[in-house]
Amino acid sequence: MGDFRHHLAALLCAASLAGCIPATSAPPSRPAPTEPPTPERGAPGEAAGVYERPTWALKTVTANAVRVNAGIYSVRPGDTLRAVGEKTGAGSEALAIENDLVPPYTLRFGQELRIPAGLYHRVGAGETGIAIAAAYGVDWGEIITVNALSEPYILRVGQRLRLPNDARALPPGPVDVGARAGAFRLDIDDILTGSQPALAEAARPAAGTAAPRQPVTTAIAEPAAFAGRFEWPLNGPILARFGPLASGRVSDGINIAAAAGTPIRAAAGGVVTYAGDQVGTYGGLILINHGGGWVSAYGHAGRIDVKRGQSVRIGDVIGRAGATGQVQTSQLHFQLRKNRIPVDPMKQLPPR
Repeated sequence: MGDFRHHLAALLCAASLAGCIPATSAPPSRPAPTEPPTPERGAPGEAAGVYERPTWALKTVTANAVRVNAGIYSVRPGDTLRAVGEKTGAGSEALAIENDLVPPYTLRFGQELRIPAGLYHRVGAGETGIAIAAAYGVDWGEIITVNALSEPYILRVGQRLRLPNDARALPPGPVDVGARAGAFRLDIDDILTGSQPALAEAARPAAGTAAPRQPVTTAIAEPAAFAGRFEWPLNGPILARFGPLASGRVSDGINIAAAAGTPIRAAAGGVVTYAGDQVGTYGGLILINHGGGWVSAYGHAGRIDVKRGQSVRIGDVIGRAGATGQVQTSQLHFQLRKNRIPVDPMKQLPPR
């Protein structure tokens, strides 16, 4: 995945410049749909509204990493890849990579498997990828790479994750992720891939609900299908477009000028996967999973009015525009991602 810290720095610069870029002339805006009632807003520009502790900070990680030496294992009757991992301490994913195995990972009696050396963490109930990475002082993106993890990035209790070579082995016991947060930076991709709490092997992710009364602290299922269209999250002049900027940096979305307190609307129906302010570049940030690999992001919100796990419909008010994060004027940073890759929102939104 590369070093996401460089990517984060690029995003920060792009977002900072956005407030200074002259606004382009915008066509007349279309009438907005009738706004449903929302909670009382905070002061313009303040990050107010529905904020909860992020899922990756809810479960203390137990540092249990074990150093495994390289070796050879001879497959016995009844062995599965998971069973070999339990016996040797190596992770199933690392074993599959080391031995060029492919699904359904059928093993033969007497087959010799190479055991990859490394430091392996055994995932506990409710632990998230982000929290595990923070506990050992490594990038979550590197853990994805060395274990060849893929969608939907939901860890399973008992899964053994191979840690990057620069992981710091810690004494066994609980690790306060919050205490290490100062040296740990996140970007949108980390949240999309590493914020889901680990589930038991047979457990299923929870479906989105219209209005969660309690914080949703389990893994959330992706919507079954994408409706197939997006609408503008709000109307306003475009401050910065997708792609290269004059500074040589790259923007992963567009920035739309908006007065503080302007309603931000869901660009399509889906389930809220994140609502908070832990990514400093964007301040108040909302992520919505629309299914079909599509995710939308709404940054610099001055108020957030939705919760993680909440189902939303196209046009629902999800927050209010503000100047939170690394911008000087009130605006909305809007992204669309397909299979984690940012795409130009202007090519997906209706002409105006």
